[in-house]
Amino acid sequence: MTDTAYGDIWREGLWRNNPALVQLLGLCPLLAVTGTAINGLGLGLATTVVLLISNVTVSLVRHLVRPEIRIPVFVLVIASAVTAVELVMKAWFHDLHTILGIFIPLIVTNCAIIGRAESFASRNAPLPALVDGLAMGTGFTAVLVILGMMREAVGYGTLFRQAHLMFGSGTDWLTVTLVEDYGGVLVAILPPGAFLGMGLIIAVKNVVDARTRGRRKAAVAASAPALDGQGAVP
Repeated sequence: MTDTAYGDIWREGLWRNNPALVQLLGLCPLLAVTGTAINGLGLGLATTVVLLISNVTVSLVRHLVRPEIRIPVFVLVIASAVTAVELVMKAWFHDLHTILGIFIPLIVTNCAIIGRAESFASRNAPLPALVDGLAMGTGFTAVLVILGMMREAVGYGTLFRQAHLMFGSGTDWLTVTLVEDYGGVLVAILPPGAFLGMGLIIAVKNVVDARTRGRRKAAVAASAPALDGQGAVP
């Protein structure tokens, strides 16, 4: 594939076809765990690793699996990857694993992963499949972190609180206190806050896309040759 093609894959994953903002997939864990940025980062990285493993594996076996059983095979591959990731998190990030709880094994049911395995990895070589998994995972993780930062800032007045859960002891200095002695807004860290924050992010994306389309149409109209009354170029 050309560099342009890989660029298109990145643009699809990060913006144009972002699994959280456009496809609206994986919303259950996205809304449930994003009370803080660190929680969102943890789940996002776990999902990205699963996407990478599943995409590459599905691409490698795409010519060996009969079409009739491809979906069960894809699910088996994803479940195996999730099990491995969960065991690693339980061993090395135990406190974070405890907080994320059931939403780690529930990565198996994330439609974005099986969707990429079916629509892209099963039809492309391993390297493009790897890039696609990384792009989609990065886009999903970015939404998790941004939503977590928004909710944490409003709910706690901090950013990256409990950083030690992800980066180990001695990293509490990464926590940024936005407002001293902040009472917090409870709704931000409750389920309604997740829906409000997600709706705001989607609205911002839609506004940006609409303005971008408007500028492109204006540029095309400005560059088109002016025609006279007989339809000929003057």
